[in-house]
Amino acid sequence: MTETVRRPAIVRTIADLRARVARWRAAGETVALVPTMGALHDGHLSLVADGFRRADHVVVSIFVNPTQFAPHEDFQTYPRTEGPDVEKLAGLGTDLVFAPSALEMYPLGNATRLEMAGPAVGLESDFRPHFFGGVATVVAKLLIACGPDFAIFGEKDYQQLAVVRQMVSDLALPVTIVGATTVRETDGLALSSRNAYLSAEERAIAPTLFAEMSRVAEVAHAKGDVTAACAAAGAALLAAGFRQIDYVAVRNAVTLAAPSGEAGEPLRVLVAAWLGKTRLIDNMAA
Repeated sequence: MTETVRRPAIVRTIADLRARVARWRAAGETVALVPTMGALHDGHLSLVADGFRRADHVVVSIFVNPTQFAPHEDFQTYPRTEGPDVEKLAGLGTDLVFAPSALEMYPLGNATRLEMAGPAVGLESDFRPHFFGGVATVVAKLLIACGPDFAIFGEKDYQQLAVVRQMVSDLALPVTIVGATTVRETDGLALSSRNAYLSAEERAIAPTLFAEMSRVAEVAHAKGDVTAACAAAGAALLAAGFRQIDYVAVRNAVTLAAPSGEAGEPLRVLVAAWLGKTRLIDNMAA
């Protein structure tokens, strides 16, 4: 006899989301939230699995957030695949999908936006100055709407994870932020919804990002010349076929400030580069 797969319920308003979570709370049950913009892949699904290891119920939000896209970026063309996404989530037993409209998240007259400093300064903000204000604002709204015990984010967007942790700490929100290990293809390429933009030729070149990042991490771990290593990695990426390097950098893994050089300081290598029309980002511990 074939077992029936239970599809997650879909709610589209904050009121309905809160009502569902309130029932679980009344039963003394715990909740994990996995915020996404949809176009789900195995990396997202690993976050859902992590949520179930920590909580009784998992809510996945699917919302392409307009406030984190600049006018020239890919908001209009960003993949929207709610049907297939829900099917994938059903296979994991996901309890609830929160899929609001932009008007639900940003009602007419909305006038509040968070402004981030600290780990939000530099790297991504040098190229996308609008980005972390939009991310912090929507994540805060999702956390307040859902009220989860845990919120699960992938480490692939490492600076974003650091910004969210800072925001939650600063606002004293009662949620534990969990950073989950990046899921990769066998050749090292980090899973990303934007990988779908790569041509076959570009996909063959893309793993060079992981290879060069790994070389920089080895140098940083050995306390070598990271400035030279980052420059060499950028040159190698351009030689491989990347068209533009936004940054290859080594930072303090907690603050994302420049390394202090103190013994035992945790370090992170972070990279962002354009391959054709696709911007790839990645990072790893050093």
